[in-house]
Amino acid sequence: MYQLKTVADFDSAHFLSGYQGKCANIHGHRWHVEVEIQAEHLESEGQMRGMLVDFGDLKRDLKALADELDHTLIYESGTLREKTVEALLEEGFRLTKVAFRPTAENFSKYFFDKMSKLGYPVSSATVYETPNNCAVYRENK
Repeated sequence: MYQLKTVADFDSAHFLSGYQGKCANIHGHRWHVEVEIQAEHLESEGQMRGMLVDFGDLKRDLKALADELDHTLIYESGTLREKTVEALLEEGFRLTKVAFRPTAENFSKYFFDKMSKLGYPVSSATVYETPNNCAVYRENK
């Protein structure tokens, strides 16, 4: 089995609505994302001969996903009042609304799904919210 891994980082703020603890407050992270892909065979012909995928494409696509979240306030749909969202947007803040609670666990599935939809044979996605704490998502096949 061949495996490739690439990484990307982004900085953002979030909060956990309904959480009883300090993470209920807006706070920031330097998120670190690792995506691994795998396949049993390499390309056998053409420019891609001997490769699983082009590393340049893999890195570019993961970086583009991370850049969409970089320097934004990520919040779960329905957790901020509409007036609050309007006020923040009027002040020029970048907001990213997601349909899930913005935890490392959910972000690992988010990156897994996004990279899979781009056609990569993703085996796992790992998201660190601190240098010592990460969540991993993989599917049993």
